[in-house]
Amino acid sequence: VQLVESGGGLVQTGGSLRLSCAASGRTFSSFAMGWFRQAPGKEREFVAGISWSGSNTYYADSVKGRFAISRDNAKNTVYLHLNSLKPEDTAVYYCAARFGMVTARVTVREMDYWGRGTLVTVSS
Repeated sequence: VQLVESGGGLVQTGGSLRLSCAASGRTFSSFAMGWFRQAPGKEREFVAGISWSGSNTYYADSVKGRFAISRDNAKNTVYLHLNSLKPEDTAVYYCAARFGMVTARVTVREMDYWGRGTLVTVSS
């Protein structure tokens, strides 16, 4: 499956963004989806995940209550709504797919497909 992220950009502290990830190539609804991020000099980390049906969502503690993941299987798209952004949220955000399930403990290695990422920069 091919994944293409969009929606990144420069935003001030406290602002909001919506990231989108468009999928193609295989049945989108067969995959659990996740968003990860990688800040300069740091490892890639899990941000949020959603089951194939959208009925279950999972979040890293650092974003819980501020970010929201959703998906539209009719549009083959998964979204990440970023609210109350902080400078420490600055990173490249990656969309990833897994044929199976995800939880809040899913690792980078467990994801099957990756997009190329979109940069989010939060200014102080």
